[in-house]
Amino acid sequence: MEPGDPLGLHRVLPESDPTAPLPLPQRATALDPDPEKVFESEIVVDVETLNIDAASFRQMEEEAGGDPSKVGEIVMRTVATRGKQHNPVTGSGGMLLGKVRRVGGFVRERGVLEGDRVATLASLSLTPLKLSRIVAVRPASAQVDVEGTAIIFATAPFAKMPSDLPQRLALAALDVAGAAPQVGRLAKPGETVLVLGAGGKSGLLCCVEARKRVGRTGKVIGLESHAPFANELTAFSVCDAVIEHDARDAAGVRDRVAELTNGEGADLTISCVNVPGCEMAAICATKDRGKAYFFAMSTSFTACALGAEGIGADVDLFIGNGYADGHADYTLGLLRDDNRLRSIFEKRYC
Repeated sequence: MEPGDPLGLHRVLPESDPTAPLPLPQRATALDPDPEKVFESEIVVDVETLNIDAASFRQMEEEAGGDPSKVGEIVMRTVATRGKQHNPVTGSGGMLLGKVRRVGGFVRERGVLEGDRVATLASLSLTPLKLSRIVAVRPASAQVDVEGTAIIFATAPFAKMPSDLPQRLALAALDVAGAAPQVGRLAKPGETVLVLGAGGKSGLLCCVEARKRVGRTGKVIGLESHAPFANELTAFSVCDAVIEHDARDAAGVRDRVAELTNGEGADLTISCVNVPGCEMAAICATKDRGKAYFFAMSTSFTACALGAEGIGADVDLFIGNGYADGHADYTLGLLRDDNRLRSIFEKRYC
C-alpha cells in the first residue's frame, strides 16, 4: 500500500515539459482518477451528483446552446480528458455529493466511515474524477447527476451530509459555504454593504449575513440583473434596496449606488456574479478605503488590479476563498434559522 502525498501530487500526470516542476492538482493539466490504485492518504467516493459552479455551468450552457444533454456531453468530455471537472474556459469546477467507498488507513482520523454520504468542499478542479455516465442534467440548480468515482486527498475539506435537510438543498448551500463567513469577517455595524449578483445562491447568503452584521444602522443593497431573482430578493426584504441592473455596466452601477448612499458608495462590496466583466462595477461602487471582495469564479485578478489602478481607486481588493473554518456548519445554520431563505433555496434547488 502506497501512502500518497497529502496534497495529491501522486495523482498529477506529467506535464508536456518533463523538466518543469510538478504542479499541485488544481493547476495540473490532468490527473489520474483510477480508483483501483490504492493510496492510504485518500478517501474514495462513489459519486452521485456534481454541483457545477455557476460561472462554469453558464459557460457550458452557452456552448451547448441551452441543450442540457449537450452540457452533459461537455462534462463527460472534460472529465475524460483531464481526470477532473476543470472547465478549460472558466478554470473553475464546483463540488460533489457521494457515498464513501473506502477510507485510507492514514485518514481514518478524519471521522468518516464507509457508507457515509459526504459533500466535497474542495473544488472539482483539483478532485480526481472518473465518470461512467451522466444520469441527468438539472439546469435550474446547476447540478448533474452521474455515476462515477472521485478521490478526496488528505488535506481536502469535506462535510458529512446533514440528516435534517433535503440533500439537494444542503448540496446547493455547501457549494457556496465560504461566502457568508467571509462577509461576517469583513462587514461592520453601521456600514453599507453592496452585493452584486445578490439573487443567486451565494448572493442570498451574503445578504443575510450582511444584514446580521451591519445592524439597524447599516444598509444592505442588492444588485441583480435577472428579473425573477430580483423580484424574489425584493419580496425577501433582507435588503434595504434592490437594484435590477447589469453588473457589467460599471458606470451605471456606480451611479445607482451613489443615489442610495448620498454619493459615498459602499463600505464593502461583495461580487457574487456568474459572468466575467463585472470587476470594475464592484470597484467603482466602493468608496475610497473601502473593501471589494470577489467571491465569483468569473473574476479576473488582472482586471481588478489594473482597473483599480487605472481609475485611482484606493480600494482594498480581496480574492474570494471558498474555505473558512466551520463554514459548512455555519452556512447550513443560516438555512435552519431563516425559513424565508430556506424556502427560496427549496423552491429552486430541491
